[in-house]
Amino acid sequence: MIRLYIKINMNMKNFALFGLGGYIAPRHLRAIKDTGNILSAAYDKNDSVGIIDSYFPNCSFFTEMELIDRHCTKLKNTDKRIDMVSICTPNYLHDAHIRFGLRLGADVICEKPLVLNPWNIDAIQKMEEETGHKVYNILQLRLHESIKRLKKQIEEGPQDKVYDVDLTYITSRGTWYYASWKGEPRKSGGIATNIGVHFYDMLTYIFGKVQENIVHVASHDRVAGFLRLEKARVRYFLSINAEHLPANAVEGEKRTYRSIKIEGEEFEFSQGFTELHTESYKEILAGRGFGTEEARNCIEIVHTIRNAQPIGLVGDYHPFAKFPPSRHPLGWDR
Repeated sequence: MIRLYIKINMNMKNFALFGLGGYIAPRHLRAIKDTGNILSAAYDKNDSVGIIDSYFPNCSFFTEMELIDRHCTKLKNTDKRIDMVSICTPNYLHDAHIRFGLRLGADVICEKPLVLNPWNIDAIQKMEEETGHKVYNILQLRLHESIKRLKKQIEEGPQDKVYDVDLTYITSRGTWYYASWKGEPRKSGGIATNIGVHFYDMLTYIFGKVQENIVHVASHDRVAGFLRLEKARVRYFLSINAEHLPANAVEGEKRTYRSIKIEGEEFEFSQGFTELHTESYKEILAGRGFGTEEARNCIEIVHTIRNAQPIGLVGDYHPFAKFPPSRHPLGWDR
């Protein structure tokens, strides 16, 4: 029996997805399905994408950009036209794929980081004006209930209070990481961009804009520094090195350690992540998504970190910044 996807109401959207073979793609597939929409076309240069059968088995799939371009362009003036383009490709391709979606006449949903450089945002905003279509960034931590409560608490607290915050995030990665695009700073943006951009967005969302941005240590497997925000002094340490995991994580056989301390007290937000991509899609489809300007703060932060000269263990630095340097797993540093 052949099953066909048919639009049953005008609110149903036809989606195209770029990056179907990636780690985060299943969350987008689920979000598209759970919001009652259709994935009509998908692209990835790799063809290990059997997961699509669990969501949209009749989706047209392409391994070449030129072919999905032709396919979507042919649909442009029909009732099967692509309404939305979802992007979860490698970071350095976001800008080009966003532009493709806008030229196609679609709105765009893009994983973080939206782009790698602040001036890319300016160019995209110009295209938004020219095409009349919008670009939305997945900033799902803003929708987390614990984070929304914390933001409200800070807003209702003393207006002159400046909080001391320690951010520690260690997510262990094997040698494969350095052989992939993620291990190339010009493609991923480096450690701060690749694993930290959503935390920087969350912190500025809660505590306000950056007033000072200092990098103490930066290498292939870690970055540590200090951010002075309007309402917080933030010491941070981000790492992909398993040797940096604290003893309690190692004993529990955990490969990831995440901690945010505010005024010395642990802020708990480890639960409630499962549905946040679907919630993000609901907000976007209702016209309440986070647009390009809302992504600017975190993009400026990671761009500054990436181009900063580390000052070493001087001033108010994160305690984990003292970890000794490690050798690049591939035998060279990037």
